[in-house]
Amino acid sequence: MERIYAPTVTLLANPVFHEPAHLPVQWKEPGSDGEELAEFAGRLCYMSQHNPAERSTAEYLTNILKQGHGSVFEHSTYVLLLEGISRSCTHELMRHRAGFGYSQLSQRYVDESRAAYVVPPAIIGDEKLEGAWAAQMESAHATYVAQVEGLMQRYASVENKIHRRKMSREAARSVLPNATETTILVSGNVRAWRTMLELRLGEGAELEIRRVAVAILGVLKGQAPALFADFELYDAPDGTKAGRVGFHKV
Repeated sequence: MERIYAPTVTLLANPVFHEPAHLPVQWKEPGSDGEELAEFAGRLCYMSQHNPAERSTAEYLTNILKQGHGSVFEHSTYVLLLEGISRSCTHELMRHRAGFGYSQLSQRYVDESRAAYVVPPAIIGDEKLEGAWAAQMESAHATYVAQVEGLMQRYASVENKIHRRKMSREAARSVLPNATETTILVSGNVRAWRTMLELRLGEGAELEIRRVAVAILGVLKGQAPALFADFELYDAPDGTKAGRVGFHKV
């Protein structure tokens, strides 16, 4: 049985900004497409494309953060592939609705006989706790496999084999634990990502989704540092990473 100890976050898509020829911005040290798109949106509100304060993109966006003018961040969308996270974690993640889109692996269609399981961060390093956890996962996994096999026989009269498998897996999945590893594609605009990160990086957040949030922040900061510059990671008292934001609820 495969155990997973850390998530993987992969960038799939990011904004491409096409500056209109009739409304050119007098750029000074421009940024990434996502950052420039947010800046253009802000300047459009005041028709300040001539850049009277002669700010760089990073400086302009810092001022936007200070002003709390977060609506301009809604135009820049980043799409991430999250792997190595549990069903429990995605239940938490999907509570973030506004500004997000989700597409997740279906246990009705995907065979989970080769499923992996995400070790809860709280028990990592404790041999006794992890051993007891692993035994439970193995038992549930074996039950799932047996249930699918039994249901395939029970539904033998169903001629369509694909439909028969779906019927069997959708019933058998009820025994799979929350720790079952899943894959999910998440699209979100910058304002939505900032809200999610502000909430899930905090020390009060559940440990696994906080760990995922740390990984997401690393990817998004790499793509658009000026849009997430006010996020800071630190070592929490429990030995894990946590984060705080400089500009609250932008």
